[in-house]
Amino acid sequence: MKYMVFVVGFLVLLAIIAADGAGECGRNSPDVEAMNLIPCAEAASDENASVSRSCCLQIQKLGQNPKCLCAVMLSNTAKSAGAKPEVAVTIPKRCNLANRPIGYKCGPYTLP
Repeated sequence: MKYMVFVVGFLVLLAIIAADGAGECGRNSPDVEAMNLIPCAEAASDENASVSRSCCLQIQKLGQNPKCLCAVMLSNTAKSAGAKPEVAVTIPKRCNLANRPIGYKCGPYTLP
Protein backbone atom coordinates (compact mmCIF):
# COMPACT_ATOMS: atom_id res chain seq x y z
CA MET A 1 0.00 0.00 0.00
CA LYS A 2 2.84 2.44 0.82
CA TYR A 3 4.35 1.66 -2.56
CA MET A 4 1.08 2.59 -4.35
CA VAL A 5 0.87 5.89 -2.45
CA PHE A 6 4.46 6.64 -3.44
CA VAL A 7 3.80 5.83 -7.11
CA VAL A 8 0.63 7.94 -7.21
CA GLY A 9 2.46 10.84 -5.51
CA PHE A 10 5.33 10.54 -7.97
CA LEU A 11 2.92 10.59 -10.93
CA VAL A 12 1.17 13.67 -9.57
CA LEU A 13 4.54 15.40 -9.20
CA LEU A 14 5.44 14.53 -12.80
CA ALA A 15 2.11 15.93 -14.01
CA ILE A 16 2.76 19.19 -12.17
CA ILE A 17 6.24 19.48 -13.66
CA ALA A 18 4.92 18.73 -17.17
CA ALA A 19 2.15 21.32 -16.80
CA ASP A 20 4.71 23.86 -15.65
CA GLY A 21 6.58 23.37 -18.94
CA ALA A 22 3.76 24.91 -20.92
CA GLY A 23 4.71 28.56 -20.26
CA GLU A 24 6.00 31.23 -22.63
CA CYS A 25 9.54 29.89 -22.35
CA GLY A 26 8.79 26.18 -22.19
CA ARG A 27 10.22 24.46 -19.13
CA ASN A 28 11.87 27.58 -17.70
CA SER A 29 10.04 30.58 -16.35
CA PRO A 30 10.76 34.00 -17.88
CA ASP A 31 12.51 34.92 -14.62
CA VAL A 32 14.90 31.97 -14.99
CA GLU A 33 15.53 32.81 -18.67
CA ALA A 34 16.22 36.43 -17.68
CA MET A 35 19.34 35.22 -15.90
CA ASN A 36 20.75 34.34 -19.35
CA LEU A 37 20.51 38.00 -20.29
CA ILE A 38 22.96 39.27 -17.67
CA PRO A 39 25.28 40.40 -20.51
CA CYS A 40 22.43 42.69 -21.63
CA ALA A 41 21.95 44.47 -18.29
CA GLU A 42 23.55 47.77 -19.28
CA ALA A 43 22.02 47.80 -22.76
CA ALA A 44 18.58 47.11 -21.27
CA SER A 45 18.77 50.12 -18.98
CA ASP A 46 20.57 52.64 -21.22
CA GLU A 47 19.59 53.07 -24.86
CA ASN A 48 22.98 54.67 -25.59
CA ALA A 49 25.01 51.77 -24.20
CA SER A 50 26.66 49.47 -26.69
CA VAL A 51 25.26 45.96 -26.94
CA SER A 52 27.81 43.21 -26.38
CA ARG A 53 28.23 40.25 -28.69
CA SER A 54 27.32 37.85 -25.87
CA CYS A 55 24.11 39.81 -25.27
CA CYS A 56 23.21 39.64 -28.97
CA LEU A 57 23.83 35.89 -29.05
CA GLN A 58 21.42 35.40 -26.13
CA ILE A 59 18.83 37.72 -27.71
CA GLN A 60 19.14 35.81 -30.97
CA LYS A 61 18.39 32.53 -29.16
CA LEU A 62 15.43 33.96 -27.26
CA GLY A 63 14.19 35.80 -30.36
CA GLN A 64 13.37 32.47 -31.96
CA ASN A 65 10.42 32.48 -29.56
CA PRO A 66 9.14 36.09 -29.49
CA LYS A 67 6.59 35.30 -26.78
CA CYS A 68 9.41 34.14 -24.50
CA LEU A 69 11.63 37.09 -25.42
CA CYS A 70 8.88 39.51 -24.44
CA ALA A 71 8.07 37.66 -21.24
CA VAL A 72 11.75 37.80 -20.27
CA MET A 73 12.06 41.51 -21.05
CA LEU A 74 8.95 42.23 -18.96
CA SER A 75 9.87 39.80 -16.16
CA ASN A 76 10.24 40.78 -12.52
CA THR A 77 13.87 39.64 -12.64
CA ALA A 78 14.68 41.95 -15.54
CA LYS A 79 12.91 44.88 -13.87
CA SER A 80 14.65 44.17 -10.55
CA ALA A 81 17.99 44.24 -12.37
CA GLY A 82 17.21 47.75 -13.62
CA ALA A 83 16.05 46.89 -17.13
CA LYS A 84 13.68 49.41 -18.66
CA PRO A 85 11.21 47.53 -20.88
CA GLU A 86 10.99 50.42 -23.35
CA VAL A 87 14.78 50.22 -23.78
CA ALA A 88 15.07 46.42 -23.60
CA VAL A 89 12.72 45.94 -26.58
CA THR A 90 15.19 47.89 -28.74
CA ILE A 91 18.03 45.42 -28.15
CA PRO A 92 17.21 43.04 -31.06
CA LYS A 93 17.35 46.01 -33.46
CA ARG A 94 20.53 47.36 -31.82
CA CYS A 95 22.06 43.90 -32.38
CA ASN A 96 21.21 44.24 -36.08
CA LEU A 97 19.45 40.87 -36.04
CA ALA A 98 18.04 40.30 -39.51
CA ASN A 99 15.46 37.76 -38.36
CA ARG A 100 14.21 39.68 -35.32
CA PRO A 101 10.45 39.73 -34.71
CA ILE A 102 9.81 43.26 -36.03
CA GLY A 103 6.42 44.63 -35.02
CA TYR A 104 5.76 41.95 -32.41
CA LYS A 105 3.64 43.31 -29.57
CA CYS A 106 5.45 42.96 -26.28
CA GLY A 107 2.91 44.00 -23.68
CA PRO A 108 2.39 47.74 -24.25
CA TYR A 109 5.56 47.89 -26.38
CA THR A 110 6.27 46.95 -30.00
CA LEU A 111 9.59 45.44 -31.08
CA PRO A 112 11.21 47.79 -33.62
